[in-house]
Amino acid sequence: MPTSKAMLGALGFTWDRSAVRRDIPRFSVERAIWRFQRSLPEYVWDAAVLEGNPFTYPEVQTLLDGITVGGRKISDERQVLNLAEAAGELAQLVKTHEFRLSKKVSDRLQLLLARDEALESGHFRGEGKETLTPGVSLGEFGRYFPPATERGGQNLRRIHSQGLEFLTADVDEEFEQAIAYFLFGSLQQFYYDGNKRTARYMMNGHLMSQGMDAISVPAARRHEFNAEMVDFFRHKDGTGMFGFLTSCRLAADDGVLPPSGS
Repeated sequence: MPTSKAMLGALGFTWDRSAVRRDIPRFSVERAIWRFQRSLPEYVWDAAVLEGNPFTYPEVQTLLDGITVGGRKISDERQVLNLAEAAGELAQLVKTHEFRLSKKVSDRLQLLLARDEALESGHFRGEGKETLTPGVSLGEFGRYFPPATERGGQNLRRIHSQGLEFLTADVDEEFEQAIAYFLFGSLQQFYYDGNKRTARYMMNGHLMSQGMDAISVPAARRHEFNAEMVDFFRHKDGTGMFGFLTSCRLAADDGVLPPSGS
């Protein structure tokens, strides 16, 4: 089992591995994709709410049915459509066995998710023209600053490569790998915008590729999610977020799967 020092060096954070659930339900890849696509409006709405988007669930359903919604900003509508398009792309990548925890796939999803919002999209910070290093607001706790944007982006590519190598070689459970990747992508801020969105889609692609259902953070738990993420950025300890995301995953099975032991 890797030491906290090794985790911190490879990913930038640690977590209590003994607290990670090992009994996550696992079925077929086809089932995971089917359930993801069947709940797409809810998944997109949950993701939009996390971004502060004012669209209601019925409005998201209407928009995904191809009908415009009056009285909403074009930027908010575009964000919802981008979330849906990226979700469709994610499902297709998993279905065709093309999904990988890789920079190539991450860049592809980030381009779809944040092309209308990010300073530059579809590549890591530094790989384009800009060299700004953006910070993440932590409210009353100030700002978190990720690794610097260096011209060419070689430092971020190296960080990403080292992180993936660690997750593959030193973390043997796919569920644990998936959540760790989400935290890794969120913390390192590889892109100018859409980092948490992109990392969540990558997390879910990895889960579905292993026959596990995707994780959606319910809109009603937005404030809890934000508070846990602030704590994660401050202390570089992912244990709380592991517990939170696991609870979101298991709660989605209430009434869907039979109780344990039945």
